Amino acid sequence: MLIGDVARRSGVSARMLRHYESLGLVRPTGRTDSGYREYSSEDIRRIFHIESLRSLGLSLRDVRRALDDSGFAPAELVDDLIRQTRDRIAAETELLTRLRRIGAAQPAGWEEVLQTVALLQALGSKSAGTRQRAALSAVEEVPVPVEALAEAVLSESDPNVAGALRWALARSGEDALALLAEGLGSPAAEVRKRAVQSIAEIPHDEATALLRDALTHSDIAVRRYAALALGARGVADAVPTLIDMIVEERNDADAADALSTLASDPELADQIATGLLDRLSRGTMGAPARRRLAQALADIPGIRTSRALAELSHDEDRAVALTATYILKLRGARE
Repeated sequence: MLIGDVARRSGVSARMLRHYESLGLVRPTGRTDSGYREYSSEDIRRIFHIESLRSLGLSLRDVRRALDDSGFAPAELVDDLIRQTRDRIAAETELLTRLRRIGAAQPAGWEEVLQTVALLQALGSKSAGTRQRAALSAVEEVPVPVEALAEAVLSESDPNVAGALRWALARSGEDALALLAEGLGSPAAEVRKRAVQSIAEIPHDEATALLRDALTHSDIAVRRYAALALGARGVADAVPTLIDMIVEERNDADAADALSTLASDPELADQIATGLLDRLSRGTMGAPARRRLAQALADIPGIRTSRALAELSHDEDRAVALTATYILKLRGARE
């Protein structure tokens, strides 16, 4: 079979067949009387083998070794090809993500495209200062896609940069919430923590709804952050978790402040007082926890609280009794 016929049958151009010949990959078995290359069925079979191996990503050098060197084992080369392919896919995925983010920014011209690219690169910088400046400029100078900000805040370990990113996200509207909600389901505890902290700073009803749902999250740290945020928003659902935090001495001062904020509502004040007193009445409660609960009653208004404090002023635990007595004096002075 002549080279033109082989090219049509195999899909390999005549030029490439000549290149294969120059490399010694495949040589036509013979020549016609006129001197034209003539390929045998075995030659054509080898050409198809070459193309099959090239389709796996093998270089022509490795293709030749695979076909001619019986000691050339495929395992190591295949593993290397897998690694290279994964790296290539990762690079292409990163490029696709960047293009989508640039598209989402809806640039009016190429100058804005360049600005967006520079800002996205800055968000991925190794320098914390550069990342922080990028987060701050994301709102004031160059609009950055919310997806990029959400991804950055969920992976940011520097507290100052994380604060700037949360600030930027809070000003980007509700679009970030779906992405942050996905972060709550992350297998990594740090990512879940960053997600709930970011949601807590977004002042929208949808964010409040996510925080309510987070009160039943399997991660206790997520539940605690959600409770603190909901307490500041006046949501009564947070009360049981806030009381638990006081008992367990986990951000107990912040939890007590949140209860105080909630107690500005008279109906909630009674509910909070009931919850605190219920915990105090449990015989298994340790002395330090009882003292913290007594202290938490200080900023809870109402007659019920005052009566409870009067009873606690005679408590068997001297520290609890002294705490209750001191709080009663303060309340009397205020009244």
